[in-house]
Amino acid sequence: MKLPVITEEMRSSLRKTLRLKQLKRSGWRRCRVTGSESVADHSWGVAWLALALCPEGLCLDRVLALAVVHDLAELSTGDLTPYDDVTAEDKANRELHALADLTAGLPSPERLTALQLEYQECFTSEAKFVHWCDKMDMWLQSENYMDDQSGLDLSEFAESAQKYLANL
Repeated sequence: MKLPVITEEMRSSLRKTLRLKQLKRSGWRRCRVTGSESVADHSWGVAWLALALCPEGLCLDRVLALAVVHDLAELSTGDLTPYDDVTAEDKANRELHALADLTAGLPSPERLTALQLEYQECFTSEAKFVHWCDKMDMWLQSENYMDDQSGLDLSEFAESAQKYLANL
């Protein structure tokens, strides 16, 4: 195996993308969840659900790649929610441009952009499954927060997930 040689440009891009670990999820902050997860924490949760529950017939490698990339652009766009009054089309365009900028210094940035587009357009079974994992992670995490923090009502997240999953 030949390991990659990390150029200064690659190092800079990688350092930027690793900052996803510091970006807190907007919905939890809006609801005043104490010690809420970062976007990277959420992406790990989506990847974990994808690995643990991937149906036969789907390409697990592709599913995991989609799970890892699906919220990376939020580093630049922020964690946009329905409360931000941004259209789905505008959000998708912002995310594609942001991801292209964030990954420009990496080998094959077009591969990462293609994964983002696949996830956004949800035109493959793998992308649909990752969307399912995304909503399941939100739902399960809301239940964990309600178990851990008395008086916290996050039922809107479970309801939102259930509504989305019923229409997937």
